[in-house]
Amino acid sequence: MVKWADFGISAVRYNEERTNIEKVFIHEDKGETIGPGATKTRRLIVREIKDGKRYATILKTNKGEWEKGQDVNIIEVNNEEYLRTDVNETGADNLENLPEF
Repeated sequence: MVKWADFGISAVRYNEERTNIEKVFIHEDKGETIGPGATKTRRLIVREIKDGKRYATILKTNKGEWEKGQDVNIIEVNNEEYLRTDVNETGADNLENLPEF
């Protein structure tokens, strides 16, 4: 298996307005395997991406195997930073259709 990123994001938790992610459920991408999950705050993910860490969304297939989704980027809109898998300049976080926890 090719290493997709430093970490994969498999689930999200949004704020009440559903505009910002509060926390994500991440897994270390070890190349041949995906590590166990842990939670990280949105703020920490933004800082780590700025420091050069690579994140991608990951999804479990019906066979129980991990599959890469999209790369996670930071998009700035009106001086606010958002986590997005697209380059749409909408003022909200968007990491595909990941499950919520």
